[in-house]
Amino acid sequence: MSELHQLTLQDASAALAAGELTSFALTEALLERIQRLEPMVRAFLTVSGEQALEAARAADASRSSSSGPLHGIPIGIKDVICTRGVTTTCGSAILEGFVPPYNATVVERLNAAGAISVGKLNCDEFAMGSSTENSAYQVTRNPWDYERVPGGSSGGSAAAVAAGMVPASLGTDTGGSIRQPAALCGVSGLKPTYGRVSRYGLIAYGSSLDQIGPLAWSVADLALMLEAIAGHDPRDGTSANLPVPNYRAALTGELRGLRVGVPREYFVAGIDPAVEAVTRTALEVLREQGAELVEVSLPHTKYALPTYYIIAPAEASANLARYDGVRYGPREPGAGMWESIETTRGRRFGAEVRRRIMLGTYALSAGYYDAYYRRAQQVRTLIKADFSQAFAHVDLLATPTSPTVAFKIGQKLDDPLAMYLSDICTLPINLAGVPGLVVPCGFSAGLPVGLQLIGPAFAEEHLLRVGDAYQRVTDWHKQRPVVA
Repeated sequence: MSELHQLTLQDASAALAAGELTSFALTEALLERIQRLEPMVRAFLTVSGEQALEAARAADASRSSSSGPLHGIPIGIKDVICTRGVTTTCGSAILEGFVPPYNATVVERLNAAGAISVGKLNCDEFAMGSSTENSAYQVTRNPWDYERVPGGSSGGSAAAVAAGMVPASLGTDTGGSIRQPAALCGVSGLKPTYGRVSRYGLIAYGSSLDQIGPLAWSVADLALMLEAIAGHDPRDGTSANLPVPNYRAALTGELRGLRVGVPREYFVAGIDPAVEAVTRTALEVLREQGAELVEVSLPHTKYALPTYYIIAPAEASANLARYDGVRYGPREPGAGMWESIETTRGRRFGAEVRRRIMLGTYALSAGYYDAYYRRAQQVRTLIKADFSQAFAHVDLLATPTSPTVAFKIGQKLDDPLAMYLSDICTLPINLAGVPGLVVPCGFSAGLPVGLQLIGPAFAEEHLLRVGDAYQRVTDWHKQRPVVA
């Protein structure tokens, strides 16, 4: 058997089911690896070691022939997802020490499937960022190169998988926050359709954009995770009341007759030529497997970035108004209530969060609402229509995920626009509400590159089928960074 930290979720599940491995041994080995690597990678904000080992013992004792594939598997959870009795900070000082009294629906479902949480993963504050440098607590480092970012905002979730700390994790994606770090860390990641996975218990950033999804080494692992967390939830008013397909059964490896659209707007000036070359090579692999590549146009793509940075900050402005030091987290002193609230928010929100709150408040203010927020929502409708029209002619779309490979820590911190441009290939998918899958597809200068596959709403099984077929004939998802 491979070293335990190199096991995919699927491999670990098979070994547990066959009695070749115990959950306790797997969990103990991964906790030891977390302890050894955490000073370098810094992926975790909270490690729940004792609780995880106790859960592993219970998983071993309760294992039976009817146990599901996640039974006894250790995972990590992004720190914007509520976990009962475990600190949940969103990477923000304003929620320092906050312990939720309930679990998010996705956590309930993973618990019901027998999965074991080993801790909470670092992220950009309130999921606002593309590098995991905006956390109030620490900067997560890319396991492929500790001098580089892991992407964001789910950088901790991607780095923990890439470093072999956990075989799978949960992240969230508001504008690319699962897919971009998956690409930069060389792992697989899925942003489901908006409404496919419950957002109950997710601490909101942009309520019309946020979606929870899995990260893992392989697409087959993502299918296992999605089956566990997807499905209708009456506690989430945006949850789609649709049956959950058997995602594992969709992994047939068959691509003949598939029409893959290649949007010309995603291969433009600004994309690193090496990243484009690796991506186009991946597209040729799909062609060799029987897919037909078709050039398509998404003409409103150029408006996605400004549209997103009006809508998302506006929603953040409303969602973050509740954090005032009165109901959640610590309170800064002041001469009166309003001074205390102002001081708390001023000192405990980071610079990027304050920037987005101000942008959003301005866009929603009297006299500017129609000029900015309403206009942005109108353009969003046009962007969504672009995708609908494209999917009338092709089965899915394929694009680069990030315009560059992982950049140096600190390189873009003083240039917010350059940082925002890191998500130029992922933002439109959130605005349209459709699913996106990223698979590792090669390297540039020794750093991972990811291929992004985009499907129609609620067509995750088709994306997973294509991603799995690609991984059956390539080994990029099997490459592991050398960490010490």
